[in-house]
Amino acid sequence: MSARLQYLRERLQTDGWAGAVLMPSINLTYLTGLRFHPGKRLTLLLLSAGDTPPVMVLPQLELERVRASVTFETRFFAWNDAEGPLKALATGMEAAFGAGVPARPIAIEHTVMRVMELHALEMVAPGIRTGDLDPLLSELRMVKDAEELSFMERAVAIVEQALQAFLPHIRPGVSERALSRMLSEAILVAGADSESFANMIASGPHAANPHHENSDRLLQTGDLVIIDCGAVYRGYHSDITRTIAVGEPDPVARHIYEIVLAANTAGRNACRPGVSGAAIDAAARSVIEAAGYGAAFVHRTGHGLGLETHELPNIVAGSDTPLRPGTTFTVEPGIYLPGQCGVRIEDDVVITEHGSRSLTTFPRELIVV
Repeated sequence: MSARLQYLRERLQTDGWAGAVLMPSINLTYLTGLRFHPGKRLTLLLLSAGDTPPVMVLPQLELERVRASVTFETRFFAWNDAEGPLKALATGMEAAFGAGVPARPIAIEHTVMRVMELHALEMVAPGIRTGDLDPLLSELRMVKDAEELSFMERAVAIVEQALQAFLPHIRPGVSERALSRMLSEAILVAGADSESFANMIASGPHAANPHHENSDRLLQTGDLVIIDCGAVYRGYHSDITRTIAVGEPDPVARHIYEIVLAANTAGRNACRPGVSGAAIDAAARSVIEAAGYGAAFVHRTGHGLGLETHELPNIVAGSDTPLRPGTTFTVEPGIYLPGQCGVRIEDDVVITEHGSRSLTTFPRELIVV
């Protein structure tokens, strides 16, 4: 059994669960290395908190592929489209957890499992009790090991190489949509498996929308342009935002840029072992509030980063869990002035044994093109 799956089993036992039921998802990939195309055919990994081997219930058409990929002892219960999954699931549940309804609750992924899977479990084990596995899985995934960090560092290097190649294309008269296509190509050419998300090019007044959708607006002299993009390498994501000026910006735009830069610096400087997401958020937010723009900072300071672009921890008020070495997340304060402009500066950070390190190193001082 993989070390991660074994650790999960030990935690399930310690925390009083009968076991866990895992969907084909990022969590399953993290624990086992298995990858599935999302579909409507029931596929579940049943993991007992005891000593029985993991059980996989899956469609017959997936059996040989998965069997060849699994590197640990697993019992398989396959089903075909004619018979449906319930018989295989009932047999698999008994193999994993014993006959009858488990006496203790089963942990499931509240944010991943669909009604279809939950209903199937309730059909074969009427009266089954379930609870939320997400907090435990998030705790496991927050702290990256050396290999994970190396993949993230490569994902950062790729996106920063792409940004450097992309900058010369930013000029008046080019549309956001055209620039977005150029940036996508640059990220792939630089070696990404894919983009972390659909990149964002938000120019002029559009930059006041933190989640702007790229449009046909043509860049104009004096615009601030928020560029938000990322690369995926070996399943791990980078996420970087820089704000570029097209020609010399007006004094207000340059002023808010300097405020956001100071907030980004304060947030990164607050990162160290044992600090909370709330404390990092407060460090960055206090700079913007002191400058009189607190109401214009409309989102959290950051989010966890790894196998997904958004995962735990949240860098926001109320996120009080002490962060351990190896925890990776973004620091991305912003100011957004509707109808005028916006600024965001985002870096990817890892907590180290004695402080923190910014994985992103792309210049933070305002670039004027």
